[in-house]
Amino acid sequence: MSRAWWLLLGLIGASLIPLALGGREMLDHVLAFPLDKLLIMFGMICLCWLINAQKLRVLLNGRAGEIGKVRSVGIIMASEFAFYATPGGTGGPLTLMALLARHGMRPAHSSAIFAVDQLSDLLFFLCALAAVLVWALSHSVSPNLETSLITSGVLLGGIFFGVVLLARFQRRVIKANGRLFQRLGMKPRTRLHWARKALHFRDTLVSCLRQPKRRLALIFFFTCCHWILRFSVLYITLKALGVDLHWAWAFLIQLLSLAAGLATLLPGGAGGTELTSAALLAPLVGKSTAAAAILIWRVVTYYFYLVMGAPVFALMAGRPLLRKLIGMRERA
Repeated sequence: MSRAWWLLLGLIGASLIPLALGGREMLDHVLAFPLDKLLIMFGMICLCWLINAQKLRVLLNGRAGEIGKVRSVGIIMASEFAFYATPGGTGGPLTLMALLARHGMRPAHSSAIFAVDQLSDLLFFLCALAAVLVWALSHSVSPNLETSLITSGVLLGGIFFGVVLLARFQRRVIKANGRLFQRLGMKPRTRLHWARKALHFRDTLVSCLRQPKRRLALIFFFTCCHWILRFSVLYITLKALGVDLHWAWAFLIQLLSLAAGLATLLPGGAGGTELTSAALLAPLVGKSTAAAAILIWRVVTYYFYLVMGAPVFALMAGRPLLRKLIGMRERA
């Protein structure tokens, strides 16, 4: 059986987790869910695509020539489809780099653009977690959520601290990698090739971060808009189901669930995301309501990306890149 069929079976299995949790009562909640709220949430995802497309154009700053609004939206949709359709999201940056290469952008430049985007995301999550922590200090919270909040803060803080250390001692890291490759028997010409790539990536990244503060602030503003919209989906879903859960806890539950899903290295975190969100949400709102909310949330923030992104990916990336992604998955 091909890997595509295994992927389809995995997605179906993940979608059945809420049904197993909530049973028939969950189906009643889903069937009674307001259609207008569902359409609003789909519209929010479309707005996220527009925001990310505009952020991409600001990040590129003309380096890849004139990329129009429609094409930039297509690049975002194709890249996010590849992210959710490949293990650990590895296909996302590969697709982005391949599509930008068609506009004359070298891999070092496109990978630096992707790195700046990820740094912006990391900064947003640190700020958001700090805000949630300040809010939690003035409210009574369950021990489980308190532990999850502290763990998330420590983990993201550790990642940010690691990035700072890497930037501070990047010369030593590059030299240490060279000595490691030498011990592994890599040829001098190959080591020199990768060292040049690493230095070129570093120089491009530094150049991107030295843009005017106004432009960097605009990039961060787009990042905040995107993630606030994206993490409001579960909150709106619960509101429509008659549950009054604070936005901060909805944000934390989604963050932990998506992180757990990525840790499974399954496409889109299928299975791991559903199980983690069910474990965190069910004690707060009940099993049937939690199951219905999780199913609707995943339809909007995962399956919708796959359904809408697949034709865009096929149109823009084509079969060669698809074969490359499949080959990468087979090697993994």
